[in-house]
Amino acid sequence: MAIILSIETATPVCSCALLQDGEVIMNNESHKGQSHSTLLGVFVHDIMNHVRNSNLKLDAIAISNGPGSYTGLRIGVSEAKGLSYGLGIPMIAIPTPHIMATIIKDKVDEGALLCPMIDARRMEVYATILDKSLNVIRKTSADIVDANSYIDLLETNKVAFFGNGSEKCKEVITHHNAIFIEDINPLASAMGVLAEKAFSEKDFVDSAYFEPLYLKEFVATTPKNKII
Repeated sequence: MAIILSIETATPVCSCALLQDGEVIMNNESHKGQSHSTLLGVFVHDIMNHVRNSNLKLDAIAISNGPGSYTGLRIGVSEAKGLSYGLGIPMIAIPTPHIMATIIKDKVDEGALLCPMIDARRMEVYATILDKSLNVIRKTSADIVDANSYIDLLETNKVAFFGNGSEKCKEVITHHNAIFIEDINPLASAMGVLAEKAFSEKDFVDSAYFEPLYLKEFVATTPKNKII
């Protein structure tokens, strides 16, 4: 039984929620794109005001730990580390694919597998395969998607593909067992059950040394119109 502030910044959606015993009691989120650096601080400030005004006490900070946007993850993790250190409370890290899978696991048939996909540009995605109980069938990896991707799983199971990386795969993955579910984003408000479980099991990370799952190194680009 805990009060947890959750943060999710792995994709273009920025969100922050206050959770009590796994239930959402306050939620702030924006789907407007890459504005995490300005929005997250405002969201957290708003929730912390509610915590103080309601005489509540935070027990932990939960962060979505990737994979996803390099910049987005850094912003979220930096905020979570600061709160954890400043308030003297533990930090919980939850895999982003598990958060996404939590949203849709009750919307698919028994026996179906879940494949949350996070966009990694071009035809590459960060993909994980889980069952409906969120057991990992195949660990998260960076996949270049083609017509034969996941064919071994699709031959024997229905597989639900979802997340901001799945849209571009629709025309490529055409197996009759492939199911595509639209508009599924990882959200802080969906972290309740997972965060509560981690808290009860004391599954914490060291906020001083924790690093999110980037999967790939950050590559800086040079604007095409830069004048030398």
